[in-house]
Amino acid sequence: MNHDQVGDPTYTQAVEELLGALAYAELSGYLRVAADAQSAPTLSLQITLGSISARAWQNFDNLNAHISQAGADIDALMQPFVRAVDQFHERTPSKDWLEGLVKAYVGDEIARDFYREVARRVDPATRAVVDAVLDDRGQSQALADLLRRAIEENPTSAGRLALWGRRLVGEAIAQTQHVAADHDALAALLIGAWEQEDEQADLVELGRMLTRLTEAHTARMRRVGLAS
Repeated sequence: MNHDQVGDPTYTQAVEELLGALAYAELSGYLRVAADAQSAPTLSLQITLGSISARAWQNFDNLNAHISQAGADIDALMQPFVRAVDQFHERTPSKDWLEGLVKAYVGDEIARDFYREVARRVDPATRAVVDAVLDDRGQSQALADLLRRAIEENPTSAGRLALWGRRLVGEAIAQTQHVAADHDALAALLIGAWEQEDEQADLVELGRMLTRLTEAHTARMRRVGLAS
């Protein structure tokens, strides 16, 4: 991070956009996973999903406290990202609890990877807040274990779930590109515009970021025995 950017109004806007996007992602995740938990077929699944939902709410609550302390309005910061997040979920409705598990495991983690990319270039105080929200306290492994067992018990589901995972990553990356295109300050932070000398370098960095997101998705799918 260039220390000169901290006083830059564009940088301030970028940080606010990052926090607003992350806050709505956590709020949306809390509501969606809580609904999935209600329809899960076993108590074990309900407990795991309920725990993940509670963690998302805690993250949202912590972000709300940080944003309020900074004198900003969380509703105003989240609003520009409501349509993008909601559209992703509208385009990727889960048909059953297995697809819901894959979506929680794949879709949510792609989003977290994106926010980690953005957080690489924020000031230390903001990064500490974002890192605390993105810290995986075992929820990804818990979902991976559930998925692996479910696939072992129902091997014929593997092909369908692999295709579903591909659709999710495609939609998630497309939505990431739309968000970057619609929010100039956030995009500038994402590609390290303060560190780049020309637009061509910006495009190269964006391409590298998308490659990293795709590679992380591939590794995640392999951990549960699904082809990416």
